Parts: sequence; C-alpha cells; structure tokens
Amino acid sequence: MLKLLKLDKKFITKVLVVAVPFMLQQLITSSVNLLDSVMVGQLGDAAVAGVAAANRFYMIATFGIFGVTGAASIFIAQYFGKKDDEHVKQSYRYSVLATYAIIAPFVILGLIMPRSIIGFFTKDADVIRSGAAYLQFAILTYIPLGLSMAIGNAMRSVGETKLPLYISIVAIATNAIFNYLLIFGTFGFPKWGVMGAAIATLIARLVEMGIYMVVVRKKHFVFNTRYRDMLHISKKLVESITIKALPLVTNEILWYGGIVTLFKFYSVKGTEVMAGLSIASTISDVFFVLMGGMAVATTVIVSQPLGANHLDEARSNGYNLLKVSFLLALFFGVLMFISSFIFPQFYAISESSRVFATNIIRIQSVMFVIYMSNAQCYFILRAGGDTKSTLYMDAVFMWVVNIPVVGAATYLTAWSVYGIYMLGQSTDLLKLVFAYGLVRKEKWVKNLTHAHEQLV
Repeated sequence: MLKLLKLDKKFITKVLVVAVPFMLQQLITSSVNLLDSVMVGQLGDAAVAGVAAANRFYMIATFGIFGVTGAASIFIAQYFGKKDDEHVKQSYRYSVLATYAIIAPFVILGLIMPRSIIGFFTKDADVIRSGAAYLQFAILTYIPLGLSMAIGNAMRSVGETKLPLYISIVAIATNAIFNYLLIFGTFGFPKWGVMGAAIATLIARLVEMGIYMVVVRKKHFVFNTRYRDMLHISKKLVESITIKALPLVTNEILWYGGIVTLFKFYSVKGTEVMAGLSIASTISDVFFVLMGGMAVATTVIVSQPLGANHLDEARSNGYNLLKVSFLLALFFGVLMFISSFIFPQFYAISESSRVFATNIIRIQSVMFVIYMSNAQCYFILRAGGDTKSTLYMDAVFMWVVNIPVVGAATYLTAWSVYGIYMLGQSTDLLKLVFAYGLVRKEKWVKNLTHAHEQLV
C-alpha cells in the first residue's frame, strides 16, 4: 500500500511523531467523555437527550475558539519557523484575547436563558429540565477552558505536543472521578445527576487551567508573555491575523451551527433519536481523534516550512499528508465498525435508542475515509492561510447543500430517519470533489511571514 501511494516510511514516521501525542490526548478525552456519557446514560433517555441538546449549544463557541486559535497557530508556527520570537508572542496574545471575546456572549446566554436554549430542540419537559440543569453549570467551564485552549494550541504550534497530553490526562482523570462522585452521590457526595456531570467538568477545567499556568511560568516557551504585556500587539499584526481569523471563526461557527440545525431536524423524529445520535456521536469521537492529530501534524509539517520559505517542501508535504490520512482513515474506520457491536450495549436506554445509535456508528464507519479526506484538505488549506477556501468548502457547502437537502427530506417527505441521515452523509462525496479542487489550486502555498515582514 505504501508503494502504491508512493509514501516514504520516514515521512510517515515524522507525521506520527507529531500527530500521535495529540491523538492520544484526544483519545483520552474522548474515552473519558464516553465514560461520562455511559454514566449519564444510566439516568435514561431524557437525561441523555437533555445533555446532548445542551452540548450542541455549548460546542458552537468551542468551534469558534478553534477558528481563532487555528488562525493564530498559522502565525505562531510560521513565525516560529522564521525564528521571530516577538511576533510569536504577539500572535499568542491575540489568541487569548480573541478567545475570550468569543466566549463572553455564550456564557451570558447560557446563564440567563438555559431553558429557552434547550427548548429550541424539543418540547419534552423532562429533556428541557435535564438539559437546563446541565447547561447552567457547563457554560461556566468556558472561563478556564479559554486560557487552556490558547496555551495548549501555542505549545503544539511550536512543536511541544507531549506536555498538553500530560496535562490533559490529569484533567480528564479529575473529571472522571468527580463525575462518578457527583452523578451518583457515592462516598457521601451529593447525588446531583446531570448537574453533577457539569460541575465535575467545571472542576476539571479549573485544575487544567491551573496546571497550564504553572507550566507556562516554569518553562521558557517562545510565546511566554507577561500579563501586563497582553495588550501589546502590533496593529498590523492584529489586522493580519484578523483577516485570516474571520473566515475561520465564521466557518467554524457556521459549520457547527449547521450541525446544530441538522440535530434539530433529526430531533423531530423523537427523544429516542436525540439520545441515539448523542450516543453515536460520543462513541465515534473516539475515532475522530485522527482528525485532531492530523490537524496538528499539518500545522507543523506544512506551516513551519512555509514560514521558512521552503515552499516546495511544504507543497510536497501537503500532498503526502493526504495519502497518510487516507491510510490511517481506513484503519480507524474498521475499528469504528467493530465498536458498534460493543459500546452501545453499555447504556441503560430504550432498545430503539440503542439500535439507532448502533446503525449510525456503522454508517459513519463506512464514510470515515471520506470524512477524513475532506478534513485533511481543510487542514492543508488552513496551514497556508487560505482561509477563504476553508470557508467555502466547509460552512458555505454546509448551508448551501447539506442543510437544504436534509431539511427538505425531513419536512417534505415521509422518509425514515435512516434515509434522511444517509442522504445527508452522501453529500460529503460531492464536498470531497470540491475540496480537493481547492487544494489543487495551491493558494495555500504561501509564506505569510514574508508577506508581513514589515510588521512592528
């Protein structure tokens, strides 16, 4: 297979050295999220559906943060490749400030109108009650999470992938322990159910942020900056990053907003479908860690050569990463299919919810190579700062193609939820053709630091 794809083993090793630590970090996170989901799953369909609805709102801002830190990481990585320490620091400061600008409105809305937010997805009183109880505490986790994400992203952008992994392990273990204590009221702790799950996550995020702050003070990272200098960012750099960040942030928020809308469409089919989709998503996330690992690998293996003005090397690396992601996606897709026979059995939910979750996982496993190929095209475009193309292939495609197709099938036909879901997933094949075409235009083969070397 390696010969067929003309891949060098040394290149694969280089990719895995960068990608695997972050994949392990996300695997641990996803595995504990799966454990958390199983714990909440012991509370029944309404609890699972309520938490799922709350998380749909919660994740909109998370994807917005991905967008702004993703844009900042392009500049951090390229300036790091250029050995321009001052602009590495300024790019990091930008990521922190912009992250909290995104977080603020979501925290306010989550605190003042949690029942209305959950009510957007369902009219089931039990689901609304469970979801609102969870959201009012879960939304507070953004306050520590924002700083942790900015620091962790900066570490990975300069090639430090192990420390975020270790910190994540501690935070996740904390989350798992307090979930067990506060959901079920063990060892004398209060039995708070879904609210306990949210409080456990808040405690874990505070621990995570505390460790990151200590590590940053002790280690001499290039991006390390004093808090009193946090506002010291060149106006031209702010403008340059914002130009790249706006399409990414817009894309991430609109794309996940599309996911929320799709969830709304599917929820029309009942609480069992909401619960089943939530379970399938949590289980499949264990395998989607590949995307996170390849995102980090692409930032390092494409962005850093671009910053050093090694354009031919970056171009070659980009196309080789598409091949590596294809091979890894085949392997992960098989594992995902196998998992469908095991993990749904752990939930204390209705049989219809369990069967639906199982079948959704199997559909996703068959489509996994397509998902990963689209994601890798996105990472390559982003690594070179071609954020307009990422907006077109992700958010624009979602709202112009995917949303209308699924919406029409939901409200204008009598199709089953399986038929509607498979129709929606099939649009990813068309998306792949479009995405690969954008990569082939090679607008991403660009040295951003060279273009902005007059920044002060």
